[in-house]
Amino acid sequence: MEAVILDSGPLVAYFSAREAHHEWCVRHFDAIKPPLLSCETALAEAVYLISSHGGNSGRIFEFLRDGIIKVPFQLALEAEAVATLMRRYADLPMDLADACLVRMSEKRQDARVFTLDHDFKIYRRHGRQAIPLIFPD
Repeated sequence: MEAVILDSGPLVAYFSAREAHHEWCVRHFDAIKPPLLSCETALAEAVYLISSHGGNSGRIFEFLRDGIIKVPFQLALEAEAVATLMRRYADLPMDLADACLVRMSEKRQDARVFTLDHDFKIYRRHGRQAIPLIFPD
């Protein structure tokens, strides 16, 4: 079974009807069999963005409770690899959440990253491999 690694952007768009990609994200969320995998930094980003625009970020916690989203990534165990990625892409610059998600994709070759972030078209796993994406056309 293919794994899906979830970035903050699709989560924000899913819960925010005013977001440009809301309908696209709803369609894709509905088509993906849970669980979606993510990291705490991407979820923190999503909670902040939804809350700062007056939305209800509590639904993210419901998704966690219900097993729709799982957080298998442990930054403490991957700190050196994440730091290496952030140094490699310092010119973009790559943020911590993106580095964690790229590292997750390196550890799960069967995974696609569900994102709205164009930088994922530039990032490479293992330094040279394009990352399979779920990304709007």
